[in-house]
Amino acid sequence: MTDAQAIDPEDRKIITLARSARARNAVPEGAAVRDETGRTYVASTVTLPSLELTALQTAVAMAVASGAQSLEAAAVVSDAGALPGGDLAAVADLGGTTPVLLAAPDGTLRATLTAG
Repeated sequence: MTDAQAIDPEDRKIITLARSARARNAVPEGAAVRDETGRTYVASTVTLPSLELTALQTAVAMAVASGAQSLEAAAVVSDAGALPGGDLAAVADLGGTTPVLLAAPDGTLRATLTAG
C-alpha cells in the first residue's frame, strides 16, 4: 500500500502537512494529526534544553490544547523506519483505535500502525 492512489485523500493531506513541517523546520520528524472534527494540527520535533518531544507527541499536545477529544488519523514523516517510544501511546491516550501513517521524507507510505 505504498502507491499514492491507495491512500485516502485526507490521509495524503496529513502526510503532506507532516512533510512540510519537517522540511520547513529542518528537523528529523514532522507530524500531523486530524481530530474528530476534521481539524488538523501540524508539528515538528521539539528539542530544547529543558524539553524534548517527538513531532507526533507535539502534534497530539497541540490537538489536546485546542480541545480535541479524539483523533481520526495521524502521520509521521521521518528517515527512521519506526516510531520512537511513546508516540503510539500519546495517540492512544485520546482513545479509540487510530491509524498512524509512517512515511518516508518523499511521502512514500512505509507502514500503517494502529494506536489503541
